[in-house]
Amino acid sequence: MPSFDTVCDANMVDVKHAVENTTKEITTRFDFKGTPAAIELKDKEITMIGDADFQLTQIEDILRNKLTKRNVDVRFLDKGDIQKMGGDKVKQVIKVRNGIDTETAKKIQRQIKDSKLKVQAAIQEEKVRVTGAKRDDLQAAMALIRKEMVDMPLTFDNFRD
Repeated sequence: MPSFDTVCDANMVDVKHAVENTTKEITTRFDFKGTPAAIELKDKEITMIGDADFQLTQIEDILRNKLTKRNVDVRFLDKGDIQKMGGDKVKQVIKVRNGIDTETAKKIQRQIKDSKLKVQAAIQEEKVRVTGAKRDDLQAAMALIRKEMVDMPLTFDNFRD
């Protein structure tokens, strides 16, 4: 029976390279000389440190440019609040989304069910598997998911005919 998986996975290798390139640019830029500006990646969290809010936004802009060059969708980034550290430093944690949370998965499942397409959606851990009898129905389901879930960087893989 034909099926495909709907997933939300960032390419962590490209994210790591983008963070490393951002670090290189921060160390060479004149406006960051003598400041504690830094960025680091641990697991799936990017931590930015700077003197003020505007410096964090500059670091974030550099990071977004590097991610875009590496074809990583910036919708994977989930920004946290700006926190004060000791002295004049501030930091911000950005989480890299990986996997579809259960609420979004249920929303996708409900949309497919309400569309009256002859396909079934099943939630499997952090992905949604869609199965159907015809390939055309699956492609229609893909189009529906793309149209309805604009804010999520969803991809489709494991397409089996």
